[in-house]
Amino acid sequence: MDNKVILLVEDNPRDEALTLRALKKSNIINDVIVARDGVEALDYFFGTGKHAAEPPMMPQLVLLDLKLPKVDGLEVLRKLRADARTRRLPVVIFTSSSEEEDMIKSYELGANSYVRKPVESEQFAEATRQLGVYWLLLNEAAPVE
Repeated sequence: MDNKVILLVEDNPRDEALTLRALKKSNIINDVIVARDGVEALDYFFGTGKHAAEPPMMPQLVLLDLKLPKVDGLEVLRKLRADARTRRLPVVIFTSSSEEEDMIKSYELGANSYVRKPVESEQFAEATRQLGVYWLLLNEAAPVE
């Protein structure tokens, strides 16, 4: 898992803390970069805004919430899939949305997975652990251009 970065795009401080805690408890020691809105996520990927001075380290995994301020998660996903540099990144929609339309649109835009966040803390932690194990240890990611 060396040098495999996770980008967590999450605006809810509680969900951010639960995700970070669950990854740590699962011995997933990857660096986790947190973007708290869609603009911040896009700035990270494309080296704009506050990330203009630093070349981004492409993450091994993107955990993307849908209901984000400024630019929503579906628009972030659309822009990631439209650019050759980010087209192949594994993007897991990790959201509380149970709207079927959100799920359908996520897959249409190229999401690799759609996971509803469990409400209960222990189930949330287990879902996060399973995501980390699968996407960081088992999955063979396509090379990024």
